[in-house]
Amino acid sequence: MGDITQLVAGERWRGWRIAMWGAAAILLSLPAIAMQFTSDVNWTASDFVVMGTMLGTACMACEAAARVSGSGSYRVATGIAVGVAFVTVWANLAVGMIGDEGNSLNLLFGGVLALALVGSIVADFRPAGMARTMVVTGVAQGLAGAAGLFTDPRGAAFSMAFALPWLLSACQFRKASREP
Repeated sequence: MGDITQLVAGERWRGWRIAMWGAAAILLSLPAIAMQFTSDVNWTASDFVVMGTMLGTACMACEAAARVSGSGSYRVATGIAVGVAFVTVWANLAVGMIGDEGNSLNLLFGGVLALALVGSIVADFRPAGMARTMVVTGVAQGLAGAAGLFTDPRGAAFSMAFALPWLLSACQFRKASREP
């Protein structure tokens, strides 16, 4: 991870910002393009609004992290946390993490995301506190996934695997807390 943390630190962040916002725009345009060639993709205006809001929120969270810290480790940690939160919301809205999107166990993942957000605010976005928050969030993610083991073992295992990026984020925040 050392190389990527150097790539996203300092002056190089400008290039990453352009790539991040450009990738978000491309991702948002892909369903519109696909709809021109296949009837299998059928997004409504509200689908585009929801996805645009999600992508914009994720990009703004990364921008905020870049302003909080010039540390590449901090920025990578934030990118991982924002990414796993984004995919959690997306999966839950699209098909559900456990069972289908109507399964009440999927509400647990909203609690996991709330824990990450509230913990980050309580930690005042400082690296050491963020590391602890991400560990707790990873454990909560694993427990939320485990709650679905008897309902949907495959979805539960998939959901439990989402604990790993939270823990990887914690490691990067811990690294950032040790940087001068």
